[in-house]
Amino acid sequence: MLTRREVLAGMAAAVIGSPLMAAPGLRLLMARRRGCIYCAQWDREIAPVYDRHPEGRLAPLLTVDLDGPWPDGLVLARRPWLTPTFILLRGGVELVRFEGYPGQERFFDVMRDMLTEAAG
Repeated sequence: MLTRREVLAGMAAAVIGSPLMAAPGLRLLMARRRGCIYCAQWDREIAPVYDRHPEGRLAPLLTVDLDGPWPDGLVLARRPWLTPTFILLRGGVELVRFEGYPGQERFFDVMRDMLTEAAG
């Protein structure tokens, strides 16, 4: 039987070895609002470890307040209204989005799904 560490190492290797690793300009945009309790929960649970996960290395984080200012050149399907909203971007163009915070246990699963969808 595999240990949890062995399973996670295998998953990380699969993500790192994916075609997305070679795709420059991949970013995760997090639209947030001051006072958002789910944004604060994400800050406590995920932010400290995000850049250490394979998904965080594939898609570095960019945070934007819902009320702006927004980076120039973004091409979004629609303006976010719910916080947090996570939008996977390539070169500033929206590929896929997830609205809401799924919780600590599911966040990286959702990120892997977003990366997979973006690759397809």
